[in-house]
Amino acid sequence: MSDLLDFVLEKHGGLTAWQNTTEITAHLNAGGPFWGLRGYPDAFTSQTLVVDPHRQHHVITPWLDPGHNLTFQPEEVTLRDNTGALVDRLAEPRGTYRGYDALTPWQPLQVGYFLGYAMWNYLVTPYLFTFDGVRAEEGEPWQENGETWRRLHVTFPADLATHTAEQTFHYGPDGLLRRLDYTVDVNADVLVAHYTGEHRTVGGLVFPTSRRVYRRNPDNTADLSLAGITLELNDITVA
Repeated sequence: MSDLLDFVLEKHGGLTAWQNTTEITAHLNAGGPFWGLRGYPDAFTSQTLVVDPHRQHHVITPWLDPGHNLTFQPEEVTLRDNTGALVDRLAEPRGTYRGYDALTPWQPLQVGYFLGYAMWNYLVTPYLFTFDGVRAEEGEPWQENGETWRRLHVTFPADLATHTAEQTFHYGPDGLLRRLDYTVDVNADVLVAHYTGEHRTVGGLVFPTSRRVYRRNPDNTADLSLAGITLELNDITVA
């Protein structure tokens, strides 16, 4: 591991605390115009998230209907009712966005795949960088908001569902995440600058609880005129 990754892991609670964690739950309020463009305005303002921190498995309750919940796994997304009965499923979801542009409406389980893998990634970072097949290397620093941010360039394997294979994570002098840059494979490779804040410590682990997602310019500056997605996390628990 790089010196920066070691530093970041320590500042987020350390590997021992992470390895002893079996489940993370949180309450999510998702806003911003992105969801309306996909056909679901104000649909995800009160969701309960339950993630397995050691494999890609994530349950979101409710899902569009009070009696339904959604389970994300990389190979499929399933919709079930409160009795556990299968309502719908989407197999091999990644390929279903092929040919879409940034304004194409999505089907409910496509939205579920996107939100499922994204929130799993966010809650598991930075420990995700120690998973098999993930490579993290320190890059050139970045100046923003009067600080020097050290940057990790992270490459993910093809079998791990995430926004795109190569992403850049910016860390402040305190070792906490300030921003992450990526493109979105399932959203026409849109350039993104994603800012995080309001870090909280729960069960010995540190989580950013406020996120704002903006378009990124070709020179890697952010267009801060409008946050396409806002994410607020509350009531985080660590088992």
